[in-house]
Amino acid sequence: MMLRVPQVLSPEQVRQCRQLLEAADWSDGRATAGHLAAKVKDNQQLGDDQPAARQVGDLILQALGQHPLFMSAALPLKVLPPRFNRYQGGGQYGAHVDAAIFSVPGTPHRIRSDLSATLFFSEPNEYEGGELTVQDSFGQHSAKLAAGDLVLYPGTSLHHVTPVTRGVRLASFFWIQSLVRDDSQRALMLELDTAIQQLARDAPGHPSLDKLTGVYHNLLRQWANT
Repeated sequence: MMLRVPQVLSPEQVRQCRQLLEAADWSDGRATAGHLAAKVKDNQQLGDDQPAARQVGDLILQALGQHPLFMSAALPLKVLPPRFNRYQGGGQYGAHVDAAIFSVPGTPHRIRSDLSATLFFSEPNEYEGGELTVQDSFGQHSAKLAAGDLVLYPGTSLHHVTPVTRGVRLASFFWIQSLVRDDSQRALMLELDTAIQQLARDAPGHPSLDKLTGVYHNLLRQWANT
């Protein structure tokens, strides 16, 4: 499931984040890539120890925790501290699959990458190219979203970023370990949650609400990995 999560950050938050990120020191993104990924990766990345990375990352994590659609779709158990990349001058990232396990910097903990996420800081008209393209059994799907919007997609997906031929593509990327490991089960949980919320709006107090809510939580109890 590939899902757009709109307005994770407000325009003012985007502006503040961009000021911090644009003033930071960037390095070659290939330094953080594995052996195979380094051959197809051509971008810049912000070091995890950069003050801007920590400050903007904390803001993103706080915003995610308050965003109903993100919480409902991702069912997050753990979220890796956000990282940041910049594409310009033809920079791209060829087809690759993200690593299955990531270490949390400065801790002994690890996160399984059930979901990958990209949060856009540049508006689509500020750059050409730079589409995030995800391949699944139904073909290829591309995302180039408004600043402040986020796209979620399975960490198992083969994906790439097309060359940025004009302007600068500035984004955050990170991974989520979900309470529900299986993508198809998460999709069902989101569909059920959405239906329950719609029924609550259309028919408050409907007797089916309690039953459907019970089904939701019993499925979560059955499928959750904690």
